Amino acid sequence: MSSGVGDFLKARRAELTPRDVGLPEPEEHRRVAGLRREEVAQLASISVDYYTRLEQGRVAASAAVLATLVRALRLDDTQQTYLYTLAGKAPARPRRRSAQRVRPAMRRLLDQLTGAPALVLGHRLDILAWNRLASALYTDFDALPASRRNYVRLVFTDPGVRAMHLDWAEAASAGVAVLRMEAAEDPQDAALAALVGELAVQDNDFRTWWAAHHATDAGFGVKRYRHPVVGDLTLDCDMWASPDGSNQRLMVLTAEPGSPSHEALRILSSWHAPVS
Repeated sequence: MSSGVGDFLKARRAELTPRDVGLPEPEEHRRVAGLRREEVAQLASISVDYYTRLEQGRVAASAAVLATLVRALRLDDTQQTYLYTLAGKAPARPRRRSAQRVRPAMRRLLDQLTGAPALVLGHRLDILAWNRLASALYTDFDALPASRRNYVRLVFTDPGVRAMHLDWAEAASAGVAVLRMEAAEDPQDAALAALVGELAVQDNDFRTWWAAHHATDAGFGVKRYRHPVVGDLTLDCDMWASPDGSNQRLMVLTAEPGSPSHEALRILSSWHAPVS
């Protein structure tokens, strides 16, 4: 990597403050203006040593690392092009994705699951569809803009959804690991990069778990909730992948028949039954 890249990185981080990138303002006086190397490394999910070598021109960055630095340093389009030009790389051009649409068969199955909360999840764990009981359990998905309907985003940023998870850290870190797997499978997914950048700025735990590089495509588990209406629930969570390669998954939550959680789901369903 040329010294020009290192000089540009140093100059750009000197222009930014922790507040600019969503980091807490330090209490102590900072001797040097701008972001510190360790702060940029944290935002970009790379080691401080590696970032230091980038600035010193002792290592060349891959296109993937450049993409994380673009997000971490809040580069605009012109600055991004300049950085890639200095590094001798072609700027990543996100491929266009068609809108995610729920398969008709998946929709029919979802509608027929009246006694169990169920969601259809797409790329990045975007919430594409849900049944009435899922809305009663989690939140009113209809009231959310489509751009905010993402399972991991809600777990991290929605106070109600976050508070209801009794094992929040386990659920949230598992969601990050699923996003890590998707990032490995499609590193050019611009929407995923934007989601990761948003959550990394807003949440320290997300930054820590993302930097750990844990990945999973686990399709089952147990979830424990504390719902404001029906109290505590312990539900089995199972995922079924669509066979058409669309990356859509049906997530279904069930309770053992006769258990307190099963009764709680029945009560929740009756509370949210449509008025005839």
